[in-house]
Amino acid sequence: MKITLLLLVILAFTACAPKFNPEISVDDLKENIYYLASDSLQGRQSGEKGGLLAAEYIRSKFKAAGLQLLYNDGFQPFSLVADAELGDGNSLEVGGNSFQPKTDFLPYAFSGNTTVEAQVVFTGYGIEVDRDSLKWNDFEGVDVTGKWMLVLQGDPDLDNPNSPYLEFSTERAKALTASDKNAAGIILVAGPAFNEKDELSSLFFDKNSSRFSMPVLQVTRNVANEILAGTGETIESLESKIKEQHKGINLEVNTSVKATVNVQLKEKETRNIVAMLPGVDEKLKDEVVVIGAHYDHLGMGGPGSGSRAVDTVAVHNGADDNASGVAAVIQLAEKFASLKTNKRTLIFAAFGAEEMGLVGSKAFTNDPPVASEKMVAMFNFDMVGRLDTTTNAISIGGTKTSVETEQILTDLNTGFELAFSGEGIGPSDHASFYLQNIPVFFFSTGAHPDYHTPKDDAEMINYEGEKKVLNYAEKVIEEVTNRDQKLTFQEAGSKFQRSRGGRFKVTFGIMPDYAGLEKRGMRIDAVSKGKPADKAGMLRGDIITAIEGKKVSNIYDYMSRLQTLKAGERVSVDIIRDNKETVLIVQL
Repeated sequence: MKITLLLLVILAFTACAPKFNPEISVDDLKENIYYLASDSLQGRQSGEKGGLLAAEYIRSKFKAAGLQLLYNDGFQPFSLVADAELGDGNSLEVGGNSFQPKTDFLPYAFSGNTTVEAQVVFTGYGIEVDRDSLKWNDFEGVDVTGKWMLVLQGDPDLDNPNSPYLEFSTERAKALTASDKNAAGIILVAGPAFNEKDELSSLFFDKNSSRFSMPVLQVTRNVANEILAGTGETIESLESKIKEQHKGINLEVNTSVKATVNVQLKEKETRNIVAMLPGVDEKLKDEVVVIGAHYDHLGMGGPGSGSRAVDTVAVHNGADDNASGVAAVIQLAEKFASLKTNKRTLIFAAFGAEEMGLVGSKAFTNDPPVASEKMVAMFNFDMVGRLDTTTNAISIGGTKTSVETEQILTDLNTGFELAFSGEGIGPSDHASFYLQNIPVFFFSTGAHPDYHTPKDDAEMINYEGEKKVLNYAEKVIEEVTNRDQKLTFQEAGSKFQRSRGGRFKVTFGIMPDYAGLEKRGMRIDAVSKGKPADKAGMLRGDIITAIEGKKVSNIYDYMSRLQTLKAGERVSVDIIRDNKETVLIVQL
């Protein structure tokens, strides 16, 4: 009878206990990816319902595997600005005539919320540049102080996709020029050569929360021509003259324009999901290996989302980017939890808001569950679901961030064509850890035509291929976790990302805060050793507020300031450090 009762108790306990398959399997990968990449999650956008449902699902998987949930029952919450919308009271009056928001005019998300009434000066493309042979000046002989600037969108070389003026032609760059010249505000309009249809671009958040203090508007040509009434010119004629003469044109206008702007930046809360498997070795258990992937994606796409299908609003399921990476972390968590042979402690993390600028992984490294000095390696899985069966190639980033990495990867290779990238900086969450001097491993099977489009669906995943990748990754993680000596960190490439255009003649050697989370200026996330900023005494966490006395509020301002500097110059840089203002001299 006692034996029968014991068997019944065991059976009952087994039936109630959380179940998971400790082995890495195609079926489990499919289960996780098909759920995370389902239409019901609406693209897992940060702070939206689908993203929150994904977070709950991932936590349930960590909990079922028997991991210790960290932070707030597994959730590390953080806030971010995710969108922009028109508030009440937006208005525009030109010479007493009123115009309608969305139809006739629209502010930009980075516009200041204020009311301005002033006269107008047409200033061509709003560009002033004097760099070697590249010269253009839309401001010759005119003062825009206290006035609206009316400027054309685009640049003087519209037909050239590689125009040398591109870096000066963005809306933010033109607004910065207007601010430098003490304009009251700036009004942008698209000439027919720039946009044949007289349409306003939609209000979208460009993933940077910094704003100007002045109003920044776009108007239709109809409104702009109303402003120009009485000058004998139109936007069409002025654009044509600039093209014919190939020089800057400005024109003082006697029309008064009054505008009120109210743009609300929508702050949302999202979260990282974090759990721990304690190490079993008394000497090594205080050291930590982090295994992570981002779980957010692009939602419904649309302008400003990062979607490559720019004209399509549809569910972006992100099966490969990055349900595949999250499924990898879940599978590895279940595998190591079943083995319980890890000498060092393992922390498993699913990061939010990667698509917004690595915001989740930065939140993790800024407020880590254990001291960052205890973290001996970070494994990042981002897009590991499209293994090419013909090449059998895996891309692994960060391979020079420790002395031992490439030898370990080569020795444990199970038949893959390994493509190594040594640098620790890259377009995914491992970069946040490299900035903390932690060796990183960035696993990916590479980009494909469905990347950041609605076609990145679960049925497109190579599940057998992902299983092979994870079997290999498991061996590498096991080696790093259980080896007697921790990896020897080494700096691999500069701790800053290069300009896409490659146009800068100088560099400070810093990693800026791309998301614009700091309101007082541009925060420095890392300083590269031996570069000008490092030699000047600049430190991680410093906030740049001005260069050569010219305001820096965000990365866009910073890049615009760099464009004006030359090698060999000594420049003053205003910074805030520990809430105290100081000035550093940087030798370029």
